Amino acid sequence: MIIDTVTQAAKVAALFIMLSFSEGVLAQDPIETGFFNNKAIYGYDTVAYFTQNKAVKGNNTFSKTWRGADWFFSSQANLDLFSDDPEKYAPQYGGYCAYAMATGDFVGIDEDAFVIDQGKLYLNYSASVQKKWLANKAQYIEQADTQYPQSIALDN
Repeated sequence: MIIDTVTQAAKVAALFIMLSFSEGVLAQDPIETGFFNNKAIYGYDTVAYFTQNKAVKGNNTFSKTWRGADWFFSSQANLDLFSDDPEKYAPQYGGYCAYAMATGDFVGIDEDAFVIDQGKLYLNYSASVQKKWLANKAQYIEQADTQYPQSIALDN
């Protein structure tokens, strides 16, 4: 009787441990915020990339927490646009460098090195890296689209 109870407890504990480890696989995509803060795109307005075609610093007055990161906007209108459809405005690959993600690497970005392609925002580590990325953009996007889900599963 005591052995059966211990066996049952061990099975429950094993199930709990398995579910705990599998949670990372089911977790939402990580958002790149750097090491010392929780600001998505280092506090730049993700909507402004689409509406103004440039990197615009966000304002603390217009902010929202989404996917565990703090997003900053330059206006209430941009905050509202993001709130209505965050997936539309969020950068690809959690805001990590699109070029590096083609090989499954999580690398930070230069907020000025961006491209909007087919309605999606891609960020790169630097202008020089972006130049390499643009030379074969379609292939790098295809590779990163494959690598990203695998990489976040391993990272979690």
